[in-house]
Amino acid sequence: MTPPLRVLVHGGGIGGLTLATALARRGHQVDVAELRDGLEALGVGIIQPSNALHVMREIGVLDACLAAGFEWEVLTICDPGGATLARIPQPRMGDAPSNNGIPRPALAGVLSAAATEAGASLRFSATITGLDDDGEGVDVTLSDGHSGRYDLVVGFDGIGSPLRRRLYGDTYAPEYTGFANWRVTLPRLPEVQGVVMSAGNLRAKALLTPITDELMYLGSVFAEAEDFRPDREHAHEQLAERLGGFGGPIAEALAQVADPSAVVYSRISQVTVEEPWHVGRVVLAGDAAHASTPHLAQGAAMAVEDALVLAQSLDDAEDVATALAAWEERRRPRAMWVQALSRAVLKQETGTPTTPEEDELLKVGIPGAAHVLVQPY
Repeated sequence: MTPPLRVLVHGGGIGGLTLATALARRGHQVDVAELRDGLEALGVGIIQPSNALHVMREIGVLDACLAAGFEWEVLTICDPGGATLARIPQPRMGDAPSNNGIPRPALAGVLSAAATEAGASLRFSATITGLDDDGEGVDVTLSDGHSGRYDLVVGFDGIGSPLRRRLYGDTYAPEYTGFANWRVTLPRLPEVQGVVMSAGNLRAKALLTPITDELMYLGSVFAEAEDFRPDREHAHEQLAERLGGFGGPIAEALAQVADPSAVVYSRISQVTVEEPWHVGRVVLAGDAAHASTPHLAQGAAMAVEDALVLAQSLDDAEDVATALAAWEERRRPRAMWVQALSRAVLKQETGTPTTPEEDELLKVGIPGAAHVLVQPY
């Protein structure tokens, strides 16, 4: 086991706060540097599948996540008109629940409270401005004037990772997939007791995801030009045009969308760092190393798995270098499989030609992937 370490986590998102909690509870000294001036998470809600909830149990926040969200077990598939085609029970990982929908701000609150209670220090409006790894430690300067020497620096700083650019320049810049995600938070329809997915021959898929007893979000993915941005005054109308072929609960939910500012638009990009995810004592994790499309609902799950496995690897190794090598050996195959299958599903659902390799992946299917992902990682 490595001795107690001084660790800087660059990024206070889902993965970074999970790592901070896991490490601080193991006796390590942890600082979290977050560029934003607070942890008010952007976006709408998020799905925590069973493997992510297993991590939440391991760091002691499962009950808080479930209390703040909406636990569900069955995926409902509808045709574009809203008729139910299938109800598919979702698998569990151990004794963790199948799924939990939760608002992103609520999850940020749960994780930040856990990190601070565990003893981690959170620094806001702070990013790395100087970094020198001499092999024995890393001297870091932050934009808020703080400087210190750390045994390990971990970049959980997102798809646009400044730390990745510092390590690799623009070699692994985010790759736009040609598609974008439209989402909006709405009052939950009574029949939405789990994710309701409506798909068919429209080359589009729409989802309703419960995130509390009172709220759900409507989400859909469409091909969009790279420079497209919704009209600030007419975004709700633009979303309605794209979803005009849907009936049933999707149409009922869409009828509630009247505020253009409530529509959240985000381009879907991918990052694949093909070189080692760690350079000396500096390591990239989560979206900074392997951002994927949202089609398996596994982006945040991969990040929290990264965090827990890194903490476990430090438990099991005698030094940082050995721990990082073991961590990447465990994490890379799983994260890359998720990324490749998720991209293949995007292509399949939107009628985009797939490669022979992607065709092989698609034989697993989303239900098969769910069963694979509740196996030990």
